[in-house]
Amino acid sequence: MNIKEYTPFYRRNLKLAIPVMLTQAGQITVNLADNIMVGHLGTTELAGVTFANSIIILGMVFGIGFTQGVTPHVGQSFGKGEHDKVGRLLQASFITNTLLSILLTFVMFTIGLFMGSMGQPEGVESFARDYYYIILASMIPSLLFFGMRQFSEGIGITKYALYITIIGNSLNIFLNWVLIYGHLGFDSMGVKGAAIATLISRYIMCGSFILLYLRKPAYSRYIKLLSKPLIDRETVKRILKTSVPLSFQNLVEITAFSLSAIMVGWNGEISLASHQIAMSMSSFSFMLALGVGAAATIRVSHQYGYGDYKSMRKAGFAAIHLSVGLMSICGILYILLRNYIPLIFTDDPEVIYLSSRLLIISALFQVFDATQLSCLACLRALADVRKPLLFSIISYYLVCLPLGYLCGNILGYGAIGVWVGLLLGLVFAASLFLWRFNTISMRLVKLHSI
Repeated sequence: MNIKEYTPFYRRNLKLAIPVMLTQAGQITVNLADNIMVGHLGTTELAGVTFANSIIILGMVFGIGFTQGVTPHVGQSFGKGEHDKVGRLLQASFITNTLLSILLTFVMFTIGLFMGSMGQPEGVESFARDYYYIILASMIPSLLFFGMRQFSEGIGITKYALYITIIGNSLNIFLNWVLIYGHLGFDSMGVKGAAIATLISRYIMCGSFILLYLRKPAYSRYIKLLSKPLIDRETVKRILKTSVPLSFQNLVEITAFSLSAIMVGWNGEISLASHQIAMSMSSFSFMLALGVGAAATIRVSHQYGYGDYKSMRKAGFAAIHLSVGLMSICGILYILLRNYIPLIFTDDPEVIYLSSRLLIISALFQVFDATQLSCLACLRALADVRKPLLFSIISYYLVCLPLGYLCGNILGYGAIGVWVGLLLGLVFAASLFLWRFNTISMRLVKLHSI
């Protein structure tokens, strides 16, 4: 590999990736703030929020995956200069995202009724219910925000989502301080306060993005292209062909992590709280990979639209290089600071001890998580979603969960064993996705160089 050949691609990818990284950083920072503030209420409260999030994230990630389905089509049409098609994609995606968010809210409400049958301690379940149903009310505005963000990324604009996220998340953290602990004349609401703060900020973020779409020419030009019929069947079908597999692919991965959290919870609230600390830090660094992945989807889809397949391949591999490099640095920091990071969240010595061990495993799977996400983002840009869905099922359901259960519960290694299963599932997924992108991109280059 000649690094000089990739240098321009690193620069272009980073230019797009940095705003997305900062946007993700803002969203993850709020999650960290929630966990830190709730963690200081007590271990049971933190475990309750962890349990609630491990369930509701299933619907949220399914919905986010659905919103991602429009990005490659927008990117490819934008690259070809087909702006009428881009306008129809905006119209179809907004309608489908709205309908799906309503449906998911109903489904997740029904699932929440079965919290008491999931084997969690009674105190944990009580706090989880308080948090869960308030957060559930924010699913519709949250998914609409993500839908607008995905369209924006498809046309190569990443900065406005960053600005809105900074404002919304700053408000969220401020409201956390006010409502969780009871400042500025408000009563202390504890876990409920954290949920209400998130609910308010998500509605404001969604409303702000809608106003931006109506006023900014970069977006309003496509709104002006909206036309009858309201639902263009061909455009909807085009979106659904990628959105549905992406939804299930995201669901497969997140169910592996959520079911792993439930398995960890079988070992008690100490294990669950420790799991949340390590997972929170992994999510915080994962924003780097998400940013590079978003840039990969934009750059690869645009180059594919232009018909420049050599640049498409290099843009994809440049994203993989960047993602692995950044996450490797984070992994090294986690190992070096493993005994200090838990102190941010809790003063419980048992939680500190176990979470410091989990951070070592987290450091190891950072690299493989970065690889699988970047490769998947490149495949998404090519609208290649069916085979990756199959690969995800194999990696997470046939490798990750069985090995996590074996090591964690049968062999008795507890939370550490479950995390070993997560690590091995990510290794398997990264290998399959890398092989797939290398094969498809090389085939395109060879086919069009004849």
